Amino acid sequence: MSIGPMSRRLFVTRSAEAALATPLFWTAAMRAAMPQPDAATPVEKDLDGYIAGYMTAMNAPGMTLALTDSSKTVRTAGYGFADVDKRIAVNERHLFQIGSITKSFVALVLLQMRDEGKLDLQTPVLEYLPELPIDAHFGPITIHHLLTHTSGLPDNLGVFLSDPDARIVQGFRPGEHFHYCNTGFDMLGLLAEKLDGHPWRECVRARIFTPLEMTETLGVISTASRGRTAVGYRAFWDEQVYPRQGRLSPAPNLVMDNAAGCIASTPGDMARYARMLLNHGQGPHGRIVSEQGFALMSTPHIKAPDFSATASYGYGIAVDTLDGHKILRHTGGMIAFASSIHVDLDGGVAAFASINAMQGYRPTAVTEYAVRLLRAERESKTLPAAPALANPTEVDNAADYAGPFTDGNGRKLEFAVEGKQLFLTQEGKRILLQHTQGDNFISTIEGVFADHTFIFNRARAESRKSETQPASASATGNADSHEKPGPVVEVSYGPDWYVNSRYSGPRSFSAPKEYGAFAGRYRSESAWGGDVLAYVLKGQLMLDGSTLHRIGGALFRPGDEEWIPDSAEFLCVFEGKARIVRIAGMDFWRVEID
Repeated sequence: MSIGPMSRRLFVTRSAEAALATPLFWTAAMRAAMPQPDAATPVEKDLDGYIAGYMTAMNAPGMTLALTDSSKTVRTAGYGFADVDKRIAVNERHLFQIGSITKSFVALVLLQMRDEGKLDLQTPVLEYLPELPIDAHFGPITIHHLLTHTSGLPDNLGVFLSDPDARIVQGFRPGEHFHYCNTGFDMLGLLAEKLDGHPWRECVRARIFTPLEMTETLGVISTASRGRTAVGYRAFWDEQVYPRQGRLSPAPNLVMDNAAGCIASTPGDMARYARMLLNHGQGPHGRIVSEQGFALMSTPHIKAPDFSATASYGYGIAVDTLDGHKILRHTGGMIAFASSIHVDLDGGVAAFASINAMQGYRPTAVTEYAVRLLRAERESKTLPAAPALANPTEVDNAADYAGPFTDGNGRKLEFAVEGKQLFLTQEGKRILLQHTQGDNFISTIEGVFADHTFIFNRARAESRKSETQPASASATGNADSHEKPGPVVEVSYGPDWYVNSRYSGPRSFSAPKEYGAFAGRYRSESAWGGDVLAYVLKGQLMLDGSTLHRIGGALFRPGDEEWIPDSAEFLCVFEGKARIVRIAGMDFWRVEID
């Protein structure tokens, strides 16, 4: 499928509607009316001021917050709206889905079972659950491997696939790599159920919630709790790229008992949970886990660059440093919620925050700043300044991308710079672009160049001008940070490829004929699915901007790391077109809507 420049009618119509760099919801008037808690202390005032700006910049409808030290809850608060349409303010009783922070609860439950002599962390999981549909041909997968995301299994959403004969195939020797794996924690939830003799929701309630007096928290997400839950929001157009100030809409009901991320909680309860972590597993009425068990949980077992350059992973939680302090941290991403927790073990303070929308980010900046404020207050130091709120439509090196680019058919894209902003100029109009990562940008106008990301590539260096960097190269430098960044020489938009006058590489590419059968738009009606686009670019098969490497037949591996266990398989070729693509165990069906 090839998407060229838009028609004049579409461009003029969409441009007249809205340029989405301007907030749709948090206008100046709405921000002035935004529900906020009362702030009594300097810490609260500084934090609330930052949160108000953060929510506006990040287009967050509502937020819940919990602050605690090792002895008491310092503060719980709500900001913005739990229901935008009804203008219902977030309050401290609203449930927010905490997503993958649930994994730390799973780890604690299993560490309890270890303390009780019911579980050996070094025993292969198949000895406990022999019917798991996994192919562990690289080596046995232990409980330790699952707890640390080092099992070698792909990051499927669940354990059981729609094809009863399908297996979850291991991609590398256990322990060799960190590869985030929701599947593994789903398995651990099943293990907890078997060893405890009760469903996960009852197991976690009895072992964690009740001892910590987390009376509002639920171990499963269902429609029964929807009345207590803040309305969650997601992108209005889930088949398009999503700019920061894009339109949001309420997400559908979610029912989920997968222990990789099925807990919903309130700020008061999350303060109790964080306080237990600050006290190394000690709860108000006794230990939740032994000292040795907590030490195992908080040990940095393997580097985890998904969280930060300095992070490692313990059991169900990341272990990192902040200002020289050891911290436990994690994030949680759901269909319509995003959460973050920071626990400063050395500083004795912790923060939790969650927003009721999913826009690709987590409120990590809020919890990190909150911890720094609380620690400075405890140490009688000057309160730190609020972190800067970056404008995604501004980039220091915007001029690198300016100028005309043409394809082999004479079509042209032209980019212009104004200050730190980059624009695509077309039909006498300008489209403001938003920087996403590396050398990548997206349109900020609904429906206009909204299918794909603009991916710029650079020549590697002056001595190797004919070579170009991969699409993931940094916007401020090459993959090799010691080299001077080469000039931008090409840009792709999905299958469409353009070069400028500085490009000196090959201009024609060949691809296997069958790739044409795989190209197209596919959609899953799962709440976790949405649309994916497969296309051929410079002779390579791509899936939503990621290069697919052929493993065999119609089976591909996404990305450039040879050990990645995730896969995409094109199935059911009919009349020259694949009708299904199975990505990480989820089926997406071809849809002809373009």
